[in-house]
Amino acid sequence: MTLTLYNTLTRRQEAFATVEPGKVKMYYCGVTVYDYCHLGHARACIVWDVVRRYLQFIGYEVRYIQNFTDIDDKILKRSREERSSMEAVAERYINAYFEDMERLGIKKADEYPRATHTMNGIQRLIHELENKGFAYPADGDVYYAVRQFNEYGKLSGRKLEDMQAGASDRVQVEDPEYQKKKDPFDFALWKAAKPGEPAWESSWGPGRPGWHIECSAMVRDRLGDTIDIHAGGADLIFPHHENEIAQSEAVTGKPLATYWLHNGMVKVDGEKMSKSLGNFTTIRDLLDRGVEPMAVRLFVLMAQYRKPIDFTDEAIAAATNGWHTLKEGLLFGYEYGEKLGWNEVGAGSHISFKINDDINKPAPTGEKLTSEIHIQRFQEAVNDDFNFPGGLAVLFELAKELRRQGNIIVHQGKTETSPEELQKQWHTLVTLAEVFGLVAQPEAETVTTEGLSDTQIENLIQQRQAARKSKNFAESDRIRDQLQAEGITLIDSRDGTRWHR
Repeated sequence: MTLTLYNTLTRRQEAFATVEPGKVKMYYCGVTVYDYCHLGHARACIVWDVVRRYLQFIGYEVRYIQNFTDIDDKILKRSREERSSMEAVAERYINAYFEDMERLGIKKADEYPRATHTMNGIQRLIHELENKGFAYPADGDVYYAVRQFNEYGKLSGRKLEDMQAGASDRVQVEDPEYQKKKDPFDFALWKAAKPGEPAWESSWGPGRPGWHIECSAMVRDRLGDTIDIHAGGADLIFPHHENEIAQSEAVTGKPLATYWLHNGMVKVDGEKMSKSLGNFTTIRDLLDRGVEPMAVRLFVLMAQYRKPIDFTDEAIAAATNGWHTLKEGLLFGYEYGEKLGWNEVGAGSHISFKINDDINKPAPTGEKLTSEIHIQRFQEAVNDDFNFPGGLAVLFELAKELRRQGNIIVHQGKTETSPEELQKQWHTLVTLAEVFGLVAQPEAETVTTEGLSDTQIENLIQQRQAARKSKNFAESDRIRDQLQAEGITLIDSRDGTRWHR
């Protein structure tokens, strides 16, 4: 089973092969920290979190880098509005980012480089571009000479002549920046300092970097000249990622990334999300109003990652219902494991699967075990360009079967399937769900004066049985009603009385 990915650069699906065998270098263009993260950020961060988890699941050692853009016009605008500083604004929203991601179950990246911490690498890269004839200074600014890079447009598929024809009416000749450029398509690598703005010393004078050069420098500093996966939202393909390629490859003469992966955008009720339309939703607003974090993850993963998704009340309700189904399956072991005689139930007892070896070997009987079949089907689905919906179908199949078996245990006191096989199915579900970051833990039992402990419930059931034996049915009914008022359901059978909350 070979992992294949749709590569934006080649516009086709390709077999995945890394620069260094067994290792993946992955970079995700992170957020500009001037505001709280919104639904679009949630989708991107969940998608690339799961891509990283899946690559690790199938045996790769992944080095995952995600940057913060902490110097930008929007950050400076926010700092002026708040009469604060660029550093204070960036720090506050970086902290807020980590709070939001923790609530969504996003694993931390291996490193979070910041543009302001990469200033030496940025200036070094600009100097190299200048020395190679791809950049030129102009009154304190430095621009990239786009026409010097013959492959410009290869990622987005755009041609300069087409863009030039469509841009003639939009060019503002009076714009001071336009006047400095040798060509209207050239873009800024370094911007001369403006009064009241933070600036760094350089050989071109005090100033700050352009947005595109920051990522080129951070990728090179943290991961080297060529990486395996460069990821981001589809809105970054042009101009940001196109310009990254032009900058990096002009200097190194090597591909910046082998695979360029892009997630689709998020719409709200069919419209683009924007503050002006009043449909702008932050992650914390969504979660604070009661939407479950795991339902948000499921909502994102239920769609093909490259396609747009529409956030509606109906969609999040469906995802919530789906999560409750999965949650029942994920809690099966905690609820019934002891009754089934399992030795271990906790998360530490999950089966360790050797994905690339064990599931392809025939079992002693010549047939794969149920758990192995589910793992194989899961991997076959997700290996097809990260087909997360296909992988979820396997999870739902396992969860629904465990839920069915739980109902049988409650009503009949026994199962149709052996306890050993149920344990394997549950461990398989928990292991595969963790690949998607879908995790459920039993709620801690709290005993208060208004609630009954398990021991108290068992004592009342014994009292009821004694009352029934002595034909004191009024007392028997009273105890049943008392338990029912506490949320305890009793099920009488020939084998005795069972209960559940």
